[in-house]
Amino acid sequence: VQLQASGEGLVEAGGSLTLSCVPSGHTSGLYLMGWFRQAPGKEREFVSTITMSPVIRYYSDSVKGRFTVSRDNAKNTVYLQMNNLKPEDTAVYYCAARNERIITSFMRRAGSYEYWGQGTLVTVSS
Repeated sequence: VQLQASGEGLVEAGGSLTLSCVPSGHTSGLYLMGWFRQAPGKEREFVSTITMSPVIRYYSDSVKGRFTVSRDNAKNTVYLQMNNLKPEDTAVYYCAARNERIITSFMRRAGSYEYWGQGTLVTVSS
């Protein structure tokens, strides 16, 4: 499975941006698709994830209420809609995916994901 993320951009604080992730290859077995981010000098952190069936969404506390993860089955694409962006949201955002089911508490761990996209840079100016 390959993941192609897009949507890189520079926005002002309070603005919005949408990231997209398109999986290719053997995607029929994907169970989980998530977003992580890594700011300069910091560790990669969980942002959000969505299960394929049933559809369940999870968010980190830092983005809950501002970000929305969704999927479009027709386009085979997962989105991360980011609203009310803050300078602290500045980071490289990574799309990730996993085939096997996993307990909820493990969904926030980067090590739980088998496939990773190349990362896309989001910069929020103050």
